[in-house]
Amino acid sequence: MLEGKNVNLRIMEKEDLPVLREWDNNPEFMGRFEPLRQETRTDLERTCDNLKDAQRFFVEKKDGAKIGYIAHFLAAGEIELGYFIVPTERRKGYASEAIKILADYLFLSKHIVRIQAKADLENLASWKALEKAGFTREGILRKTYYCWGEHRDDCIYSILREEWKEPKVLA
Repeated sequence: MLEGKNVNLRIMEKEDLPVLREWDNNPEFMGRFEPLRQETRTDLERTCDNLKDAQRFFVEKKDGAKIGYIAHFLAAGEIELGYFIVPTERRKGYASEAIKILADYLFLSKHIVRIQAKADLENLASWKALEKAGFTREGILRKTYYCWGEHRDDCIYSILREEWKEPKVLA
């Protein structure tokens, strides 16, 4: 478990998939910046089994309550982050802390120079979480994904090892 000040990151196991499936299959829960999908447990198991060089973590409050997830994976040869916080726990700083924890973990455990993340062009809360975690906005990627009946644009963010310098949460 990776421990922060307000949240911990706990690696997901197969027995955790029902919680993830419940969140992913609830359009109101996922919100307007996540593609509409319906997945079975078998679908999720297959996805998890096929993710190479990827790890998923639950974001948990100190009392163990699951309030979201964060993952890192390879995307076109780059390490990329993806994350989600449940609606009732958003705008409380949990996403930015989870991002900092995962960036610390990645820079301390892997010989990498860059971590990137994408946020929908209209997802201001996600922009703020990334910027609070030390990421820099690089630009706009046009029509990168299909969501709720339209092609959407993403903002690309990154943090370089020299910008990170030292652990922000993990000591």
